[in-house]
Amino acid sequence: MPDEFVSIRALRKSYPMGRQVVHALAGVDLALERGSFTVVMGPSGSGKSTLLYLLGGLDRPTAGEIIVAGSALEKMDENALALYRRQRVGFVFQSFNLLANMDALQNVAFPLRFNGGDAGKRQAHAGGLLKQVGLENRMHHKPAELSGGQQQRVAIARALVNDPDLILADEPTGNLDTGSGYGIMQVLSELHCAGKTVMVVTHDARMEHFASHMVFLLDGRVVDKAEYLAASELLFAGSTESG
Repeated sequence: MPDEFVSIRALRKSYPMGRQVVHALAGVDLALERGSFTVVMGPSGSGKSTLLYLLGGLDRPTAGEIIVAGSALEKMDENALALYRRQRVGFVFQSFNLLANMDALQNVAFPLRFNGGDAGKRQAHAGGLLKQVGLENRMHHKPAELSGGQQQRVAIARALVNDPDLILADEPTGNLDTGSGYGIMQVLSELHCAGKTVMVVTHDARMEHFASHMVFLLDGRVVDKAEYLAASELLFAGSTESG
C-alpha cells in the first residue's frame, strides 16, 4: 500500500487585486507518496508556484488543508512553520538565491549556522554535498565564477544540507541552457532514486521523463493530461497568430 506523505485537500488561495479577487488555486486535491517524484506542469498563472509555496510553508492558504507526515501546516504558528521549513523542506529556486560574497562551500554550509555545532563539521558536511552534486573542484568559487548550471547545483546542495524529507523546486531549469538544464534534471532524479520526495513545478516538458507522477494545472485546478494539452495547443495557436 502506498505511503501517503503529503495530503492536500480542497486547497484554495485568493489574492485581492484592486477591486477584484484573483483565485490562484481553486480547490486543489492532491496526494504525494513518500519517495515520489511529482512534476507539476502548467502555463504562467496556472497556480503551480502558489501550490509549491503553500506546501513549503512560505505562504498560507485561503482555505483547505495541507498535511505533511501527519502534521497540518495551516494549524501551525509562525515558529512551527519556520521549524518545518528548516527541518523538513529543501527549496530550489529558478534564480539560485546564492550569496554573492560567499563561495560555494560557504553558501551550502550557511543554513547550518542556525543549528550550532562545530564549524569544521559544518564545512565537511557541506563539502560532501558539493561532491554529491559533482562540484568537488568548485567549492571555493563564488557564484560569479560559476556557470548557471553549477550555481543551481550549489543551490541543490544547500537544499540538502539539513537532510530534508521534501525537495521543492520552482522552475529549476528556467534560467539554464538545454544541456545544463538536463544535468539538473538528472541530479533531481538521483535524489528521488535515493529516497527523497521531490516536487518540481516547471514549463519544461522534458521533466516528464523523470517523473513518477504528473500533475497538470489550469486556472488553479487540477486537470487531466488531455485537457491540459488541448489548452496548450490553443495557447500556442493564439501566440502564433498574434505574432
